[in-house]
Amino acid sequence: METQSIWYAIALILVLVGILGTVLPALPGLPLVFVGMLVAAWAGGFEQIGVMTLVMLGVLTVLSLLVDFWAAAMGAKRVGASRKALIGAVIGTFAGLFFGIVGVFVGPFVGAVAGELLHGRRLGGVGHAARVGVGTWIGIVAAVALKLMLAFAMIGIFALAWLN
Repeated sequence: METQSIWYAIALILVLVGILGTVLPALPGLPLVFVGMLVAAWAGGFEQIGVMTLVMLGVLTVLSLLVDFWAAAMGAKRVGASRKALIGAVIGTFAGLFFGIVGVFVGPFVGAVAGELLHGRRLGGVGHAARVGVGTWIGIVAAVALKLMLAFAMIGIFALAWLN
C-alpha cells in the first residue's frame, strides 16, 4: 500500500472517530474530524483542499467547542442549576461511559440530580433536583445535535472543496 493511501486511511479513521466523539463525551469529536480533514488535505498536497477551506473548517471546529459548553450550560441555567449540579453532570457523563449507551444518556441526568441534592438547597428538594437533571440533560442533547449538524456541515464543505 502506498504512503498516500495510508494517510488517507488515517484521515478517514480520525473523521469517523470524531463523529463518534460528537456523541461520546470522552472524545474530542469535531477537533478529531478537523484533524482528519487536515491530514487528508496534507496527504493530497493541499491540491483539493486549500487554506480558505481549512480556515472555514477550523472556525466551525472552534464554534463546536463553544456550542458544547453553551448548550449544556443554558439547559442547566434555565432551571436554576447550581455549580455542583453542573460538576455532577460532567462526572455522571464520564461515569455513564462505563455503562454503555444507556449510561451515556442516564449518567448526566443522575450526576446533575446528585450534584443539586449535594448542593443542599431546599427550594424544591428532590423535585427541583429532578428539574435540574432534566434541564441539564436537554442541554447536553441539544449540544450533541448541534455538534452533529456542524460535523456534517464540515464533511459537506470538505467534500465540495475536494470535488471542485
